[in-house]
Amino acid sequence: MAEAAVANVPAKADAGEPKKPLLGLSFLENLAEMSVLRQLGLLVGLAASVAIGFAVVLWSQQPDYRPLYGSLNGMDATQVVDTLAASGIDYTIEPNSGALLVKADDLARARMRLAAAGVAPTDTSVGFEILDREQGLGTSQFMEATRYRRGLEGELARTVASLNNVKAARVHLAMPKASVFVRDERKPSASVLVELYPGRALEPSQVMAIVNLVATSVPELDKGQVTVVDQKGNLLSDQQELSELTMAGKQFDYTRRMETLFTQRVHNILQPVLGTGRYKAEVSADVDFSAVESTSEMFNPDQPALRSEQQVNEQRQSSLPPQGVPGALSNQPPGPAAAPQQAAAAAAPAGPVAAGQPLVDANGQQITDPATGQPMLAPYPADKREQSTRNFELDRSVSYTKQQQGRLRRLSVAVVVDDQVRVDPATGETTRVPWSADDLARFTRLVQDSVGFDASRGDSVSVINTAFTASIGEEIPDIPFYTQPWFWDIVKQVLGVLFILVLVFGVLRPVLNNITGGGKGGEQGKGGDVELGEMAGLDGELSDDRVSLGGPQSIMLPSPSEGYDAQLNAIKSLVAEDPGRVAQVVKEWINADE
Repeated sequence: MAEAAVANVPAKADAGEPKKPLLGLSFLENLAEMSVLRQLGLLVGLAASVAIGFAVVLWSQQPDYRPLYGSLNGMDATQVVDTLAASGIDYTIEPNSGALLVKADDLARARMRLAAAGVAPTDTSVGFEILDREQGLGTSQFMEATRYRRGLEGELARTVASLNNVKAARVHLAMPKASVFVRDERKPSASVLVELYPGRALEPSQVMAIVNLVATSVPELDKGQVTVVDQKGNLLSDQQELSELTMAGKQFDYTRRMETLFTQRVHNILQPVLGTGRYKAEVSADVDFSAVESTSEMFNPDQPALRSEQQVNEQRQSSLPPQGVPGALSNQPPGPAAAPQQAAAAAAPAGPVAAGQPLVDANGQQITDPATGQPMLAPYPADKREQSTRNFELDRSVSYTKQQQGRLRRLSVAVVVDDQVRVDPATGETTRVPWSADDLARFTRLVQDSVGFDASRGDSVSVINTAFTASIGEEIPDIPFYTQPWFWDIVKQVLGVLFILVLVFGVLRPVLNNITGGGKGGEQGKGGDVELGEMAGLDGELSDDRVSLGGPQSIMLPSPSEGYDAQLNAIKSLVAEDPGRVAQVVKEWINADE
């Protein structure tokens, strides 16, 4: 039966002489038997796969390039490239931005090579070196003044650009021609354009410094005539605003420095007693920055003083008798005479003795001066006047007081003390115990003495005791490994290897298998169905079945004359090379039995 089944298998006319593969390669013969369109598709796919594989390999092996400098402004690019080439440092130029890139490992070495070669950014601004150039014989005074102005502008621009936040600067000076007439005199002015680094700004004090720098560098230039503008067109040199902000900033800094000083005093007195981290202290100072000027004048009425005195004594005497005063009394007639009643009586003393006549007593005897022995004469009439003028001054004091700015008006101190820690010597356990009232009062006195406590000024010092929470140390975040450069290098290598493996086993291998197996399928298609006889090596019960292996590709089977072993080995080889088709045949057998 088996021999009959085998005999039924059709064989080619030239089965006795098997056809040799083209050039000794069977897949070339299979490829030649395909259609032209399919051949082109396979060749294009293979070429694309190989190109993609090489690109992935090159990408995974490509080193990490980084910019040599952020900008090559002011540097000779040709000199930089020549220096890198002479040093054997690989570089590349980024096509979009034009940045010069070098390997990350060679970055430091490249910069050192450029510094050793003297390749550094050069200043393109023109300073006073313009005056060193030779001038022509016919150079006018206007050109000389213009060159001097250009040199001064360049020097000022260099000075302003040396600030940390300023990337570049330009200065324009307007210096009018001097005039002999005072009314025609004009003051110079200046404009400063500053280009700041991205993300940076100038403080008001820095803007004021630029204004003062330019104003003091040009003769007769007032600070109000200096304008500072940034690259965005913002006016930075508002004089009134700058002065107010500058003063406010100075006052704030002074207050902070004073508070820091008092806080340090509290630390110095409490740290040796309580230890580091066992307390927290803060000081708030109320500082008075108002300027006060006062003048006072005081008088003391209890202490008068003689300032000046003037006395006049006047006395006048006359040797003539009284002449009388013209008037009614002088022109009256004499009164009637009176006769004495008794003649024997003594004569009464006459009336007043005329001036210059001897004086007599009641008995009519002359009065003699005991000192000289001469008779005393009646005095002549005299005029005496006394005048006194006295000026007194009260005690007066005049004082002028100007209080200094920055007086400490009030001081507030707050101190928080942690519980004291006690260790049991027997067990070694630690317990927290609050401080007593006496201890807190003692700490309060220490703090008051350290800061110069003044109750009349309204100072306050508060020292309280409270338990601190468990301090958690600052956690240093771990840098993720995927942000490290070496990680991405490894990822590139792994991705390249995986892509090559997928390309080989997912694309190239099926295509090659399809090419190498195509000829067998063709032979099978040409020869028709192949009926196999007994397959004792595979399954003894399948010897009477008929096997039909067909497909798009031809499968070359041995001729019936080669014997059972050759056919069995051919079937085993077919199962090993293309198990999918064999499984499809078995599936068809099962469906046919059903």
